Amino acid sequence: MSAVVTLYGRPGCHLCEEALVVVQRARARVAFELVEVDIEGDDELFRRMLERIPVVTIDGRDHAELFVDEQALVSALSSAHP
Repeated sequence: MSAVVTLYGRPGCHLCEEALVVVQRARARVAFELVEVDIEGDDELFRRMLERIPVVTIDGRDHAELFVDEQALVSALSSAHP
């Protein structure tokens, strides 16, 4: 079973766009399911995450916010789902 990586962001967020590129590069190195969530579609998410986006979770656990390190993401995915 592969991990589920969720990227929380919103349209027009340049950091979110950069994070998506990093996550996609990591996906080329290790298999996982990618879910993208637009926080603007949920008032609660918007309030909780607006100042933190992009936020990346692995299987529901926070992994990174604001900036995503590709190697750290690959390492976390490799150790969580060998």
